[in-house]
Amino acid sequence: MGSFCTVINCMDGRMQLPVIAFLQKRFHAEYVDSITAPGPNLILAKGEDLNAVDGILRCVEISVGKHGSTGIAIVGHEDCAGNPADKGEQFLHLRLAYDRIHDAFPDCEITTLWVSIKGYVEEIPFGQQS
Repeated sequence: MGSFCTVINCMDGRMQLPVIAFLQKRFHAEYVDSITAPGPNLILAKGEDLNAVDGILRCVEISVGKHGSTGIAIVGHEDCAGNPADKGEQFLHLRLAYDRIHDAFPDCEITTLWVSIKGYVEEIPFGQQS
């Protein structure tokens, strides 16, 4: 089996290909397991929709446990219908989502990404605010 990484990405189709290409290089992975939802950084940050949070965590568990995923990325992006907050607020959501995923998967390498409407992918170091 080839190498895997995991992405928790928005369902927005504009974000899929740029993020997959970025993560294949970033984690030296052949395959990217994609977990999608509208505005997943907000879902994980707020933690109010327990079914949605549990669903995301179950999918990550399968990717890590069954595919041996080497890393996890959480994505926020410009012009998000599921999380219409501005970039600065979405960075806060990414930070909180990072904390939730790190708590659940402390042995995995986790990163956060910001994607522009033009498909430019930027890795956001933990805790950075903009």
